[in-house]
Amino acid sequence: MRAGLSGIGAEALITPGDPRAEALDRLPVREAVPALLRALDDRGAAVLCAPPGTGKTTLVPLVLAGLVGGGPVRRVLVAEPRRIAARAAARRMAWLLGERPGGKVGFTVRGERQAGRGTVVEVVTTGVLLQRLHRDQELTGVDVVVLDECHERHLDADTAAAFLLDVRAALRPDLRLIAASATTDAEGWARLLGDGESGERGTDGGEGATDGGGGPEGPAPVVSAPGVSHPVEVVWAPPERPVRPPHGMRVDPALLDHVAAVVRRALREREGDVLCFLPGVGEIARVAGKLGGLAEAEVLQVHGRAPAAVQEAVLAGADGGRRRVVLATSVAESSLTVPGVRIVVDCGLAREPRMDHARGLSALTTVRASRAAARQRAGRAGREAPGVVYRCWPEAEDARLPRFPSPEIAGADLTAFALQTACWGDPDASGLALLDPPPAGAMTAARETLTAIGAVDAAGRATERGTRMARLGLHPRLARALIDGAKEVGARRAAEVVALLSEEPPREYGDDLAAAWRTARHGGDPYAARWRQEARRLEQALTGTGDARPDGARAALDARGARDAGGAQRAARGDDAVAGLLAALAFPERVARRRGERAYLMAAGTGAELGDGSRLGGAPWLAVAVADRPVTAASARVRLAAVTDEDTARAAAAALASEGAEVHWADGDVVARRVARLGAIELVSRPLAKPDPELVRQALLEGLRREGTGLLRWSAQATAVRQRMAFLHRELGGAWPDVSDAALLDRADDWLGTELARARGRADLGRVEAGQALARLMPWATGEAARFEELAPERIEVPSGSRVRVDYGADRPVLAVKLQELFGWQEAPRIAGGRVPLLVHLLSPAGRPAAVTADLASFWKDGYRSVRAELRGRYPKHPWPEDPSTAEPTRRTNTRR
Repeated sequence: MRAGLSGIGAEALITPGDPRAEALDRLPVREAVPALLRALDDRGAAVLCAPPGTGKTTLVPLVLAGLVGGGPVRRVLVAEPRRIAARAAARRMAWLLGERPGGKVGFTVRGERQAGRGTVVEVVTTGVLLQRLHRDQELTGVDVVVLDECHERHLDADTAAAFLLDVRAALRPDLRLIAASATTDAEGWARLLGDGESGERGTDGGEGATDGGGGPEGPAPVVSAPGVSHPVEVVWAPPERPVRPPHGMRVDPALLDHVAAVVRRALREREGDVLCFLPGVGEIARVAGKLGGLAEAEVLQVHGRAPAAVQEAVLAGADGGRRRVVLATSVAESSLTVPGVRIVVDCGLAREPRMDHARGLSALTTVRASRAAARQRAGRAGREAPGVVYRCWPEAEDARLPRFPSPEIAGADLTAFALQTACWGDPDASGLALLDPPPAGAMTAARETLTAIGAVDAAGRATERGTRMARLGLHPRLARALIDGAKEVGARRAAEVVALLSEEPPREYGDDLAAAWRTARHGGDPYAARWRQEARRLEQALTGTGDARPDGARAALDARGARDAGGAQRAARGDDAVAGLLAALAFPERVARRRGERAYLMAAGTGAELGDGSRLGGAPWLAVAVADRPVTAASARVRLAAVTDEDTARAAAAALASEGAEVHWADGDVVARRVARLGAIELVSRPLAKPDPELVRQALLEGLRREGTGLLRWSAQATAVRQRMAFLHRELGGAWPDVSDAALLDRADDWLGTELARARGRADLGRVEAGQALARLMPWATGEAARFEELAPERIEVPSGSRVRVDYGADRPVLAVKLQELFGWQEAPRIAGGRVPLLVHLLSPAGRPAAVTADLASFWKDGYRSVRAELRGRYPKHPWPEDPSTAEPTRRTNTRR
């Protein structure tokens, strides 16, 4: 392949007489092609940075394949992240050659292929590329692979890049690799491709990489192409009133109203077609509804689910001179060219996948679009002429947007990725060249799922069953449902239901999976057509798929099948039963039992609620296929589910079944039962007569942690002892222990061990004398416990002869005593070994507070006079000497004295 690549100059790109020469000649990327070819000759890998519309997706593959420019013919594989982009790119390249797809240029996406033996440039989705790499790691016959739109950081694209770098290092050093993007982390990709092609990961083929074109170590070359130079004006068009930020899938309707208003404004103010970016299909439909009365423009919708005819009409351009408003998801950011667009309206939102591993729920979530995405979107307005972008957010917020989109590997469900890497021979992906490593927690959760369905063994290596699952082109959960379900209900019915699960039906199909199945069977809408095509593909794929070692659920299903009348009876199951079985096999942790009118509990422990008017209400058991959990909601919302029964749920979720003794604190007491569960769902329980004493002790401790040590019997004396011990711990520390609730529970065995060993429930705790138990914590071993009364005396004798109790309940110990009983006392006593003076609360003859002091001498000298003046008239029968420091202390009135 080396020969001839660098010999193609820019002047040779266009073959004279080509009917599409003018279109080819306008593509700016032609200026960068010579440098790209030299980079591939020198290093075998390169990063191509070219803005949208420059021809990186169309011209570059044609040149590499020798179809334009006269070079030798080579086989080129172009990987696109989306099916719509793959079809569009192939059609555009075929048009440039004066052909239709299927000749020299073809495409392959899931369920559709237009390519043949003569195809030289084939455009595939990254998912299809991964399938081919698993079937043929050497990619026999392929000379160059172009990973297009790698800036979008889709998980399949990152995985394919890592696998291709492995292939170059170990098997195919002659394989050329290009990472192409409009906006990307060029330096990161250059390092990745450079490290991969230099064989730094220790593969056997590392040394041979140089022989096939691998150059010296270091980053791969970065080749940049000029963009279309038409200026794009930025108009900041934020809503007049603040809108609520997105959460989950929800977008504030006020923002959608504003976006529709901005579209109308743009049509009034500017010329040309409008391309409006929205996060998802639902938002596109709502904005389309608000624009339904437009007389001056046709409203079109472009997204992955749009009919092929609509997609082709949008990409073909306006016909008849009428203006167009194209409402699109981020699919139109860079992968597609929409002719005639001079205006872009950007709502500023995008959708990214997120996985809630704790609840086993994965879904798309709405986020703020990155600055890179905003630049991409704006650039669509300047493809053919000067344009304008209306950005529906304040200019001040722009700098706070993330620089690039989040890589999918950081937040998505990694179950399929983990199976891919296991089949590749690297279960933990530690040896793969990835821009971002997979999160450890997500990989652990993925491996647990794969182990449960029999796709990997205990070491994480792919089983034969797992390898077959990976080749089906489905998520492993759906592959498990297809393989195991086909043996229960037949290949066709299993394939039809799994096809429904692989692409969620439109919302108008409802939330009943079986009813949606019936609707799709008879439907004439675009979704039904795609569903039938995918169902046929899956049924055909099953022909070469056998079941290796069955997992526990498979064995449970077989055992139950043996009790049935036979295969004919199983095949006679109704749609509801079949849909319930397949959904339960795919999502065993989402089998759910009813616990309220519309409320269910899933085996994973998450609550689930049906929507208003759902026909599924009242079913004892559901198999939930699609659910999401709003940020502020306690339960998940069921989007798609099927009615099932307990036997099916038990069989499908056999790995989650457990039975054993459960002893815990509930409803204020120890509860001891023997319970059979399906995950978090309690199936059967009965009282346990003789629970394990250790489990009872743990339950009692749980109760104390929940409700506090107040469960014990605390007499006034015990409370006082605890307060005195707390005082000594605070002032002296050392051997004197902490007696707070938390500390006491941490040392429960030290002071409550005997009582906990005998107790069986709340009543027994209530009989425990806490003061006696607490005494075990005193520092007897050091001898300090013997000084307890000395260091923290319970009572203090005052000058009148009374023994007054000291209150240790406050931060400082308090001696509350009638003022006359302290006459002649010059200083309050000090406790804790003389460290802490008592705080004296001087009381009136009636026992009411009159003064507070820690310095009696100062009080007699300065404060007593005012207190005497106030109380003397109120209590005339009591002595009020002028000099209390020398007066006789007393507890009596003058008369009694």
